Amino acid sequence: MSADNSGGNVSVPLRNLLNSVQCVKDRVRDGESNESDGAFNLSNFWDTLNQAVKAVSQEATKLSLAFSKPPLPSQQDGEKLTESIMKSVLTLSTVYYWLPKSQGVSLRRQVRDATVEVLEGVAQLVEVILSTPLQSLTQEQLTSTGGVWSACDQFAQLPQDNKAAVLVVLSDQIGVVKDAIEEIEQALSEPQDPFNDILDDDEEGDEPRGNQDTYWSEKDRQVIGPCQGLMKASAACLRKLTSAVKANGDVTTPQNLAQLDDLADISKDISPGVDDLALCLYPPMDYSGVENNVSKLAALLKKVLEIIRSSHVCGESELTWVQFLEGAVEHNLQKAKNLINQDS
Repeated sequence: MSADNSGGNVSVPLRNLLNSVQCVKDRVRDGESNESDGAFNLSNFWDTLNQAVKAVSQEATKLSLAFSKPPLPSQQDGEKLTESIMKSVLTLSTVYYWLPKSQGVSLRRQVRDATVEVLEGVAQLVEVILSTPLQSLTQEQLTSTGGVWSACDQFAQLPQDNKAAVLVVLSDQIGVVKDAIEEIEQALSEPQDPFNDILDDDEEGDEPRGNQDTYWSEKDRQVIGPCQGLMKASAACLRKLTSAVKANGDVTTPQNLAQLDDLADISKDISPGVDDLALCLYPPMDYSGVENNVSKLAALLKKVLEIIRSSHVCGESELTWVQFLEGAVEHNLQKAKNLINQDS
């Protein structure tokens, strides 16, 4: 805030507020929850958390309005405003800490991330108020205030238990894997040169570019087939797992909660594995790199299917597709390896 508009020492409580909010944010991001000794009421937790989030949103609006036009609040009024918003921030972080890991790690991570986002929004708003000369309500301040509202509104969309939280993780993974599959299919459907739009020939009428590093050979295209099969098996695994969690996922026992978290955690490795494989399929194709990534993804999928098989979400009907996908993974792995090593 510029010296002529700083309203005496009103910036002091704002700077103190900024430092305090950042400290709370860091603690929430890195800290552990309080493990509850007795029974934990999840419904009561959500009611209290939503009230706390609403309070932060209201206090942030009050603060923004107070600094939206002259005259600036006095130092005393500034201290009251900052104390009030700090109280709401501390209440929010305290309620977040109520949520024990025993309710599920996936759920807790998503509530933590949403809480951190609100605290980051408040910190950004205070920074903007401090750095903007007070003449009128700036676009930056409007945007920052809206950022706090948006972060607070996200709480209404948060998963309400660990089963729903795991389904969010799986849905994100399905989206990334689907994109990778579509990109490689698109590249294959184009003319011989997948980089044609990037490396256009400069000279008209010349012979086509002779750089084979930008083309797929016939062998390359054959190798891509089982690699695509493995990528599609990854997508099928995530879709089938999603259905199994929806149908059979249970959050009433510690063991089942932990199994859901294990499924979510290992599923997060699938999209990076698919991405790594997809990237190494582009020309010039390095067969050793392809074989390495094919082997890695196949090993990961076998492990995922093994964890699904031994979890409570796998009933008799699920066992059928688990076994089918195990066979599909092994088939595509061997086919890719055979094609790669055919002429070597």
